[in-house]
Amino acid sequence: MDPVIVVGAGPVGLALALALGGQGVPSVVLDDGPGKDESRPARTVVLHADTAAMAARLGCATLRDEGSRWTAWRTARRRQEPVRIPFDPWGSTTAGAEGGPAPLHVPQHALARGLRDAAHAHPLVRLVPESRLDALEQDDHGVTAHTRGAETTWWRGSYLVGCDGARSTVRKLLGIRFPGRTAVERYAVAALRTELPWPDEALLHRDPPEEVTARPLPDGVWRLDWLLPPRGDLVTPDVLVSRVRDTLARWCGGSTPAYELIDTGVHTLHHRLARRWRVDRAFLAGDAAHLLGALGTQGVEEGLRDAENLAWKLAQAWHQGASRTLLDSYQAERRTDVAARLRAADQAMPALRSSGGLRVLVPGSGKAHAALLTDAHLGRGPLGAAPAYGRSVLAPAPSEGASPTATEPGALAADVPVTAPDGTTVPLRDRLGGGRLLVVLVAPGTGVWDRRHWLQAGLMPRLAAAVSALPARAELLVADAYPGAAAHTVLLVRPDGHLAAAFAGVRPAELYEAADAVRGGAPEGVRATVASEAGAAE
Repeated sequence: MDPVIVVGAGPVGLALALALGGQGVPSVVLDDGPGKDESRPARTVVLHADTAAMAARLGCATLRDEGSRWTAWRTARRRQEPVRIPFDPWGSTTAGAEGGPAPLHVPQHALARGLRDAAHAHPLVRLVPESRLDALEQDDHGVTAHTRGAETTWWRGSYLVGCDGARSTVRKLLGIRFPGRTAVERYAVAALRTELPWPDEALLHRDPPEEVTARPLPDGVWRLDWLLPPRGDLVTPDVLVSRVRDTLARWCGGSTPAYELIDTGVHTLHHRLARRWRVDRAFLAGDAAHLLGALGTQGVEEGLRDAENLAWKLAQAWHQGASRTLLDSYQAERRTDVAARLRAADQAMPALRSSGGLRVLVPGSGKAHAALLTDAHLGRGPLGAAPAYGRSVLAPAPSEGASPTATEPGALAADVPVTAPDGTTVPLRDRLGGGRLLVVLVAPGTGVWDRRHWLQAGLMPRLAAAVSALPARAELLVADAYPGAAAHTVLLVRPDGHLAAAFAGVRPAELYEAADAVRGGAPEGVRATVASEAGAAE
């Protein structure tokens, strides 16, 4: 079968190719650039627990040395005492720190370089630089794409995914509209090396209408962002240096500390959402499908979530075939989630960015606004929380055997330690990326089991038989505990880490039905064959 064609070699396109490769699907990545990433320290990405784990799983080796995990987040408003939220420095999702797992802050060029190095080393990923797409055609069996540049040729693929940015050629060739708002917010940005009073802690400082964030990177480097008026004067180098000196002096007791200015820029944010994310065998992901970033939301992170969501569905289609429901669910799930974030930002922005009015009329509203912004930066609340697909077309029907847990169906499963039949114990997210469903038995005392005999103990033989009979590939795991789950609860986790269902005990028929719902039902070809055989039997 032909490879998947990925158009665009930024973080999203590279992550998608690697995710496909991890599931045995070859890809060709068409890169209209030279195959190198420009170093821009002032252009950074914040990854939360799910996306940081995904990047590490894909082999991005730059995260550890060039990324920074904050120890705390400070929200300061005018001259009030700042609110400090500590993080778990190791990024664990099960730790009790108030802020949860620490976000990972990394330069975007370092993230892209790490993914590119992993792609170069992967036998199923082919990178083709200097190849600009200018035409594509589709038929019932695949996609044909034409490129100009180093290799002016036609490429044949089973599917094609446009990860080619805000000015996406794929989106234009598919005739998809990209409505939205222009210049929603503007920021002056600087990367500098200095010493601040709170090493390794990030800060949001609000003195409306002024707003500044400071986020640490390794080696004493900080990224600072100043909110600018939507339509203001040109930010000259002298103006930016003045902002740097004034801000550092305010934070450091009135005198400006020594600093080294490394990189600067002005970042204009737009909010746009493509009308469609799928046209037959062609898909959009990342900035080609959506633009966001105001109020602390993260565009690159949402693009990585696109890649995680789409990869396992394309892998299912490539290996076994897929139903229309499964492939359509990519747009239904991801577009709905991003649209909700954009809607939340649009609703919050008038109050957050107004110069007075509502803050005067509603006492304490300024504190609430700061909390809303903090949640967005920390990956919480309507602006920042990880996606949940509880209303997805892939959600299993309600079951009599359903068992409650602290995770709502459709939300990301907790990253608890799990044990595989070979005796390996790892975080749950380490078992993702293979395109398999995960079936987890909650069995207290797992840590002291003799693993040579555990498949023959208790519920395991019956559960193992049920898992082997599922309509999609699945891996059986055991957890000593899971938040809010009783002993002998059986969890069904999607290949992208979202909880599909939880059952009280082993229920083979209900587990089968849930797994069938997650894969979107039988593939189109299989369904047609079954219908034909049923008609002949009648």
